[in-house]
Amino acid sequence: MTALRHFETPLLKTPFHPRTEAANKLWSWGNWGGYTTVLTYEDLAMEHSAIRNTATLYDLCPMVKYRVEGAEAADYLNRLTVRNAAKLSVGGVHYTAWVNDAGHLLDDGTLFRLAPDRYRLCCQERHLPWLLDSSQGFDVVVTEETEDIAALSLQGPTSAEILRRAGFAIDSLKPFRMAEFPLESGRLMISRTGFTGDLGYELWTTSDLALTLWDLLFDAGSLHGLRPIGSDALNIARLEAGFIITDYDFTPADTCVREDRLRSPLEMGLGWLIDWDKGQFTGKAALARQRDQGPKWAFVGLEIDGNIPAEGAILYHAQKREVGVITGACWSPVLKKNIALAQILADHAAGSNIWAEIYALRELHYEKLMMRARVVERPFFAPARRRITPPGRF
Repeated sequence: MTALRHFETPLLKTPFHPRTEAANKLWSWGNWGGYTTVLTYEDLAMEHSAIRNTATLYDLCPMVKYRVEGAEAADYLNRLTVRNAAKLSVGGVHYTAWVNDAGHLLDDGTLFRLAPDRYRLCCQERHLPWLLDSSQGFDVVVTEETEDIAALSLQGPTSAEILRRAGFAIDSLKPFRMAEFPLESGRLMISRTGFTGDLGYELWTTSDLALTLWDLLFDAGSLHGLRPIGSDALNIARLEAGFIITDYDFTPADTCVREDRLRSPLEMGLGWLIDWDKGQFTGKAALARQRDQGPKWAFVGLEIDGNIPAEGAILYHAQKREVGVITGACWSPVLKKNIALAQILADHAAGSNIWAEIYALRELHYEKLMMRARVVERPFFAPARRRITPPGRF
C-alpha cells in the first residue's frame, strides 16, 4: 500500500479561485486550512480602507464547516459547547466555544440553527474526530461540509446597499439572524454576521453557483466601491474589533505541546459565553473550579505608545518582570493608535505600569524599544452602523 504523502499534494482551490486569481495583482498567496487564499490583492491600505468606508468581499470557503443534524442535535451541541444551543432559535446565529475535559479551549466559532434539528458549526480548525467521539449516545449525525459550500464575507458601510441592488430584501435582517433567497436554480443564505466588527453579511450557497454570486455582487457594487480583500486587511479589521483567532491568540488544546500554553475560555475573555445553568457539558467541572479559584491568565486589549506594531512583544511589569505576551497587534488606520491583544497574568490585568518590549527594524538593524502599554476596553472600534436595522443607506 502506497503511503499517503499529503505534503506533496497541491493546495486546494476554492470555487471562487478563477475570480480571486484574476484579481490578485500582487500574486500574494497563503495557506488557510489546506486552501490557496489571497493575502493582499493590490494594496493593503486601500483594502482596509474599503472595509471601513465602502464594501469588501472576502473568500470564506476555507473556513471549516460541519453539519450537525438529528433529533438530539441540540442536546449534543449543549454537551459539546459551553453555550446553550437549545436557546438559539431557528434562523439565529451565535458565537460559541468548546473545551476538553480539563476545560482547555479547543476552538471557537459560530453556530447557525438552520432548522429545529439541523445546525451548522463553523470554525478555524478541523475537529471531526472530537466531534464524532462526542456524539456517542446521541441521535445525531455530524458531517464536514467545507467543500460543499461556497461562502463569501461582504463587509462595510455600503454592503447592505449592494445586497439591495442585487435583488435581496435584507432590510429586516437583524444582527446574528439569517434568511434564504433564490439564486438562479438554487438558494442563497445570507446571515448578518462577520469578522470585521462593522456592518456586514456572510453569504452561503453551493459551489456551482459561486461565480454567479461573485459576478452578481460586483455588478451591484460597481457604484459602491466594492473590492476584494485578502487576509492581511481582514486581520487589521478583526484586531480593531477585538476578535480572537485560533492559533494566533491561543493554541488549541489538541495541538498544544507546552502545558503552560493551554488556556480556558475564562482566561481568554470568553467567560460570558458559558451557560452554567444548562446542565452538564464537557469541561464544566474544571471550568467551575477555575472560576471559583480565579483564572491565572487574562486576555486584554492594549493601547501602546508609538507607532511601531508590537506583534509578538513580551510584556513586562515595571520594565523588569515578564507578565505576558502580545498575540496580535497593528497600527490602526481608523483609530490612529497602536493597538494590541495580549495574554497577561491576571494579577496585572488592570494594566498598572505595563511595558511592551518591541524590536523595530531600522536600516537593517533592530532597535529595542520599551513602550508604555495601557489596558483598554474591547472592542477598540465599534461603529453604531453595525447594529442598526434596517441598515443605513451609504
